[in-house]
Amino acid sequence: MCLVFAERRVLVIIVRITMNAFIEKRTEVMQTLLSMIEPTENERGCQSCHVFWDIKDKNVLCLIEEWKTREDLDDHIKSDRFSVLLGTKSLLCEPLKILIFTVLNSEGIEAVNSVRKKRN
Repeated sequence: MCLVFAERRVLVIIVRITMNAFIEKRTEVMQTLLSMIEPTENERGCQSCHVFWDIKDKNVLCLIEEWKTREDLDDHIKSDRFSVLLGTKSLLCEPLKILIFTVLNSEGIEAVNSVRKKRN
């Protein structure tokens, strides 16, 4: 028996970068991240770029980027802009954490509604 799987098309590449800044360096880290948003969004393949603060710990910041292709993300990682991000390590109390997610499927409120209907 031979199984053939359909080729899966990547929907989006999501990058989550978490940074834990020294208290006295928090503003500098935030300013660095904020200065990167617009130029990053203007790069080829960037669909969005956002910065978030952790509600429980104001020293923890999270940068979330969405990319159309892995090639676009790789070009971004090779860029001087990304080098600036990596250069913030002296402002952090622990190494930054980078996670890259390759999303093959996405669902919306319809999925939630479907599951909730089954509950009843």
